[in-house]
Amino acid sequence: MSTATSTRDGAAPGALAVAFALASVYILWGSTYLAIRFALESYPPFLLGAGRMFLAGLIMYVVLRARGVASPTGRQWRTLWVLSIWMVLLSNGLVNLAETEVGSGLAAIAVASMPLFAGVFAMLRGRHPSKIEWVGLIIGFLGVLWLNAGGELSSSMLGLICLVIAPIAWAWGSIWSRDQDLPQPFMSAAGQMLTGSVWMLIAAVIHGERITQMPSMSATAAMFYLVVAGSIFGFTAYIWLLHHVRPALATSYAYVNPPIAVLFGALIGGERFTAHDLGAMAVILLGVVIITLSKARAAKPVAPAPSSASSSEPAA
Repeated sequence: MSTATSTRDGAAPGALAVAFALASVYILWGSTYLAIRFALESYPPFLLGAGRMFLAGLIMYVVLRARGVASPTGRQWRTLWVLSIWMVLLSNGLVNLAETEVGSGLAAIAVASMPLFAGVFAMLRGRHPSKIEWVGLIIGFLGVLWLNAGGELSSSMLGLICLVIAPIAWAWGSIWSRDQDLPQPFMSAAGQMLTGSVWMLIAAVIHGERITQMPSMSATAAMFYLVVAGSIFGFTAYIWLLHHVRPALATSYAYVNPPIAVLFGALIGGERFTAHDLGAMAVILLGVVIITLSKARAAKPVAPAPSSASSSEPAA
């Protein structure tokens, strides 16, 4: 069996197309953490999330409807309203809030723990990990404890709380949504972003956010970058990969995005990372890699389109 799975018409995708899609997911999603930090220079965290999600969701919804994709049913909309609390408000929104106090690369390192929590929630719902997955979970959680035990993250209680809750919320939403009635993946993502933007706006009101002066051009450019590159192009590339390559390759962003985010943060954002932070990242990603490879060995060769597809990479 080749690395790439067959498409619906039986033709395998070209290596160049797969490489381009992977590069899009790796680079675009890896860069969103720094883009959030730049956008926060003028936009408050929840208002930033509300604007980003509404614009991206509206664009995707209009395009999908124009192409004949059915709108979510009433029942599906109700599910999307609940799902977007986990997948948008408590994941993306709390990452935004955390980045008001901690660096973008550090946020990406913390969010890398999402697959570990997903493994725990799957276990609680009756999907027991294999022995190799248990090894990955233990190693990964040791890295999480290491990250939270010292360094920059431990000096910010707000950042610490947000970056613990965000990956947990994303993981729970991902697992919970598997048993729900949802529209096709792209429409599900559009619906989550639209409903999530309302939750973000409510959070912004509760948080007392307002924009008191004209946002800078750089912050506005970063916000639109998040809309187009992060939420639309990056997600489209990810869904395409899920249809054309094995799941382990499509989901490899989980351990590629954090190092890329750290690299962008250091080279462009001027962020500095201690040996403590980088060591914890290495341990967390080792656990994630072990879990991913273990699942790949047991997975079926063809990956179905996920009904729970969300608007972006975990939490960002």
